Amino acid sequence: MSDELHRAFTSLGHQGDDKLPPPYFLSYSVNDVTSVSIRAQFGALVGSNSSHIRTADVQVRVGTPALDNTHGDHHQSAVNSVQLPLVDDRAAIARSLWGATNNGYGNAIDNYLRVKTEAQVRAKEEDTSPDFSHQAPQVYLGKPAAPVTLDRAAWEQRIAALSRVFRQYPHVYQNLVSLSVVNQTDYFVSSEGSRIVQPHLEARIVIVALTRADDGMELFRDQTFEAETPAGLPGQAELEAEARSLGQSLEALRVAPVTQPFDGPAILSGRAAAVFFHEVLGHRLEGQRQRGDEEGQTFTKDIGKDILPSFLSVSDDPTRTTFQRTWLSGSYAYDDEGQKAQRVDLIQNGVLKTFLMSRLPIASFSLSNGHGRAESGRVPTGRQGNLIVTSTRTETEASLRKQLIEEARKQGKPYGLYFEDISSGFAVTTRSSPQAFQVIPLVVYRVYVDGRPDELVRGVSIVGTPLAALKRILATGNQSEVFNGECGAESGTIPVSAVAPAMLVSEIETQRQPQDRARPPILPIPGAPAAAPSAAVKEAQ
Repeated sequence: MSDELHRAFTSLGHQGDDKLPPPYFLSYSVNDVTSVSIRAQFGALVGSNSSHIRTADVQVRVGTPALDNTHGDHHQSAVNSVQLPLVDDRAAIARSLWGATNNGYGNAIDNYLRVKTEAQVRAKEEDTSPDFSHQAPQVYLGKPAAPVTLDRAAWEQRIAALSRVFRQYPHVYQNLVSLSVVNQTDYFVSSEGSRIVQPHLEARIVIVALTRADDGMELFRDQTFEAETPAGLPGQAELEAEARSLGQSLEALRVAPVTQPFDGPAILSGRAAAVFFHEVLGHRLEGQRQRGDEEGQTFTKDIGKDILPSFLSVSDDPTRTTFQRTWLSGSYAYDDEGQKAQRVDLIQNGVLKTFLMSRLPIASFSLSNGHGRAESGRVPTGRQGNLIVTSTRTETEASLRKQLIEEARKQGKPYGLYFEDISSGFAVTTRSSPQAFQVIPLVVYRVYVDGRPDELVRGVSIVGTPLAALKRILATGNQSEVFNGECGAESGTIPVSAVAPAMLVSEIETQRQPQDRARPPILPIPGAPAAAPSAAVKEAQ
């Protein structure tokens, strides 16, 4: 990689009569991945395979760091991707990199001409920061990851046995249990002199189950377990207990009442709060969202101002690999631009200090802080790694619950809400749409002020705007929980983690989820005992 990069960088723009501008930056990034994937449903395997793939991303920048071919809407044009040979054949790898570099250089020239034309005919931009930052080269030569070795037969039996648990639940209509083990080595070289070799290992079990209520509402639960290697995953007894818990939860959810729109106090469990902070706050603190005419720039002008209650602080620390013995999947040593990962204190005692930066500068922040991330085929942007929320105003769970009831009573509400688990969400950050968020809770309870037992409900979406929602946090719990998952954005899907304590808010807004018109299965499940027709079927009859 280094030899071919040097040859290309010193040759381009210096041959022939065209006098094309030479690149000022060139980098090669290779992901060498071996993996094993095992999938089962209802007690039987549906897939078991292994793979080995090498992908190279060639990034070519033409012009100057102040203005280059990636400017504005052309940001993604810098990368050209190609599959590499799976064997260490020097000539074959060099030829593959040559082809991608040649194509990437042609694309870069075309886009640079467009960028220069657009700069002459468009109005002056709000943020005139350069397109690329000057950074010191980094050198780190770690030990490449070994190919995945796994007792496939034993794990196939384990995964099948996990999926077999759902045979016990007559209304679980679909389920899938999967194991993925990935050993990856990332190689990075650049014309600035960076040379990085870093391994990344990940083992993940995902359990998903689905049912449908009589009124047609589709309901699902999922649970994931992550570790660096398969040896770090939970034992079979614990996994089967979690699967049974999901089955029982779905059986209860399908007969739970549908909640009505609500505006009042609520508690988010630690895991739910972690997802909430990732979606509502984290994405708006990513550096590239602070520049560009299309971005909403929610917090761009708020450096040095309070954006959270003073008892809350937020950092992003990809250098941290575990939290209270739980592995964090958003950890890494060097980002996808070859920059050393850093802990970044985003918010201190409620005050916004900085943003998550790639090598795309913004006003007042000209350098990367090691958060340039992307999946293969995309140009890195500032992204979250391990988002960690800490609090100096903590309460026991019992105290939070008592305060929830008091707050609901004060507002004249018959109940507050308790969000036990949240699946996912999305955040809108562009100006063309309202600056809003939506997250999808999976398990929600009404906590009544008159002492009635908590009531499980379904069909809830949390909606709102970040500026309002973040100021309504009253207190937090004294135990933090971890959310591990994958996050998709303009630079692709990457592994992330978020850590937060439970959170009491004075006001949260919910709306009903869209209603599905489908109905539960009419044909009985094979082998299941005969049951009375569901309400939907009776009505149809």
